[in-house]
Amino acid sequence: MSSSPGSPPGPPGASADDPAGSTPSDAAAPPAGPPPAGWPPAGWPGAPAQYGPAGPTPHGPGGPGQYGPGGPAPYGPGAPYGPPPRRGLFGIEPSPPPPRPFRGLLAFLVVEIVFLGSSFLLALGLGEVDSAQEVLLAIVVPTILAALTCVVWTRVFGSGPVADLGLRFRWEDVGIGLLIGVAGLFVTIPAALAYLYLVGPDLTTSVGVAFEGIRTTWPVALAVMVGVVVVAPVCEEIVYRGLLWNAIAHWVGNRWVVFVLTTAVFALAHLEFLRAPLLFVVALPLGVARLLTGRVTAGIVAHAVNNFLPGLALALMLVGAFPAV
Repeated sequence: MSSSPGSPPGPPGASADDPAGSTPSDAAAPPAGPPPAGWPPAGWPGAPAQYGPAGPTPHGPGGPGQYGPGGPAPYGPGAPYGPPPRRGLFGIEPSPPPPRPFRGLLAFLVVEIVFLGSSFLLALGLGEVDSAQEVLLAIVVPTILAALTCVVWTRVFGSGPVADLGLRFRWEDVGIGLLIGVAGLFVTIPAALAYLYLVGPDLTTSVGVAFEGIRTTWPVALAVMVGVVVVAPVCEEIVYRGLLWNAIAHWVGNRWVVFVLTTAVFALAHLEFLRAPLLFVVALPLGVARLLTGRVTAGIVAHAVNNFLPGLALALMLVGAFPAV
């Protein structure tokens, strides 16, 4: 029976005997699949619209949609996926700490054993080193093996090099590294000159001593420069500001203490004890880059800037265009 004139129409399936439509007929059943727009009608008592514009729609613009702009969307502009990024000093976004322990101190011990062991074996295999190529191999190969050991260790025992070593590339880190590296020169160059004045001509690097008296061609000299300016910064930052940094940070909560400890170990690990105080000062900007960003990329760039002038001087010395120091 139809409703009386003037009365508001009831919901689909309502009748005079059943005005609320509690026994819906087949004709009033919802269609299969997603309902058409505007159905069920907005304001239906007891049944807020799932897809209509008036209710809390998961996909529409009217309510706190799951994917729409109005609500806490996991991928939309309203609420980005995951927690908001942490902002550090100068608005730099630091990387989070490693998600779980990866036996970092044991890994560092293994890395040092690999470095010293491969250096010893190369020295035995090469015998008396009298060419720039042999010196380059003796210096670069153990350094690369040490860095590769870090990467392999974190893949096998940890969460990977990105999480455990901070080995994550971001373009902002390149700019930060350049800025810190150039600024660091205003500290390290005067420190080196002052230390040279105090110590005298005995203040020489082990690399400089290894290449002393050797002359070679420009291609080999440039390869040596690449080893000093590129290979050494990448590998050393992975070992010290990557592996060792996070290994100490697992036990020490204060990142400034971590900064000082890793810088001191870096200075002593070169086994140039006469230059250790100077190396500590030289490594300070590198640790600052790691401290600000939480990643090793900025430290690598800063390290490369720091090594550029010594690498260039070494290359010029090897081709005889620059006097040996």
